[in-house]
Amino acid sequence: MELETTSDWAYAASHDLHIPIDLFGSKKHAGLPRGTLAFADSSGNIVFKVHRQPPNSNSNSNSNSLPKDTKLLLDANDNHLFSIHRHHNGCWKCYKGSSELVFEVKRNLKTLTRVELEVIFAGGERSNSNDDVLELKIIGSPFKRSCNIYKDADLVAQLDVQA
Repeated sequence: MELETTSDWAYAASHDLHIPIDLFGSKKHAGLPRGTLAFADSSGNIVFKVHRQPPNSNSNSNSNSLPKDTKLLLDANDNHLFSIHRHHNGCWKCYKGSSELVFEVKRNLKTLTRVELEVIFAGGERSNSNDDVLELKIIGSPFKRSCNIYKDADLVAQLDVQA
């Protein structure tokens, strides 16, 4: 199945793109295959879908360069917006469409009580000391359901999910 990439997609129900909308995620939407994660607006209209592609059975399972798992973010018309590839070495790469790299995530630390991720946006090189490179560090606690997001040593955001 070949998916088309669109660059001018806009949510049809929102005439003013500056007005935020609430999305409700669920795997139990009518008319969708079982297990497909979909996000609907408050009227029940599907806005986004996440489609999981099975791993390539022809690939060598020990290769770190080939994705272990791929998820596609689709709009309501099944247009391919983003693809997220999880690799065997613990990193993720997100592409716009199927080829333009948007960002890469590397897991630097994973313990029982702490997770540390490094997010590098496209155009940035690790060895490059240019200030224009956007690199974030996410440090969180799975048990507390919270995380802090840093740019260099500055706290950018703090998330805390109250149970």
